[in-house]
Amino acid sequence: MVDWALAERIADAVGRSEGVASDALPGDLAELADRALDAVVAYGRLTPQRPLPPPEAVERSAWARANLTTMRATLAPLLERLEGLPPAAVAGPLRTAAGTLVAAEVGGLVGLMSRRVLGQYELALLDAAAPPRLLLVRPNLHVAAREMGAQLEPLLTWVVLHEVTHAVQFTAADWLRDHLGGLLRKLLGSVDVKVDPSALLRLPRREDLGAMLDAVREGGLITLVAGPTRRAVVDSIQATMALVEGHAEHVMDAAGAPLLPELPELRMALDRRRRERPPLWKLLERLLGLDMKMRQYQLGKRFCDAVVARGGVEALNRAWESPDRLPTLQELDDPPAWIRRTQVRLITN
Repeated sequence: MVDWALAERIADAVGRSEGVASDALPGDLAELADRALDAVVAYGRLTPQRPLPPPEAVERSAWARANLTTMRATLAPLLERLEGLPPAAVAGPLRTAAGTLVAAEVGGLVGLMSRRVLGQYELALLDAAAPPRLLLVRPNLHVAAREMGAQLEPLLTWVVLHEVTHAVQFTAADWLRDHLGGLLRKLLGSVDVKVDPSALLRLPRREDLGAMLDAVREGGLITLVAGPTRRAVVDSIQATMALVEGHAEHVMDAAGAPLLPELPELRMALDRRRRERPPLWKLLERLLGLDMKMRQYQLGKRFCDAVVARGGVEALNRAWESPDRLPTLQELDDPPAWIRRTQVRLITN
């Protein structure tokens, strides 16, 4: 149904980098990633169970293609159900138009995000055969350094610390990928897909990307009604992602402090710049109606900071032992309660 080739063309057009510096990134990226890994493991005391992917300096178009590939695999179960609707529900011309509109929405979103993302540990949750990648978006790092008034080399080091921390999380806690993938499958399985053909009839005829995106957002092309299990699944996804992001924020600051005298200034500048969430979650929010307005970075980092302050990094690492040790949404706001629960489990086990 979705015209993925069109989505890629739109993403490339929206993310185009004319006039943006795309010079090589400073230093040896592999050596930088190795130093970051040593610092993250030394502070975080998590041991990767397999080698981390090598860092790749990429253009915006390559980043967009990688994320579109992941989105295609993620949305495949949902789109297969939509394509399986009887012809009376979605006639041929409407089905084609719907595919074009979803492609415009996806491509426009990924293109916009490709202009902002600095680095990403790219991991396909629903495709175990797809190898993870560690991507550094070259033009965006140059732009961000200029906009933030920062030197490129320390900014790059800090971003690599963040993404290497994500890689360590998923390779040290080898159950984490399957756990999040299982939650995502459950969420997608709880959704009833309906198409509103009248939304297509209200669309303007001119092929203007902005108008198409507005029409999809306002017209309700795809209506998704989830079953009663959805709220609990969404809560689990939110809590887990808050921990994943907050832990990376905590570790990048703690492990980066000895390496980066500029860290306080970098933190303030990057906090001002951060307004985006990972593109896959933005897309799911729009298509599935998820309430993902939670500030995952801040909430998760506050939790990790508080746990480490009370029990050290060893206490925090109990979160990576098994799915039942993950904090709930309520415990993210009450770190002592999580500490008590996991301490009790530790004793009784």
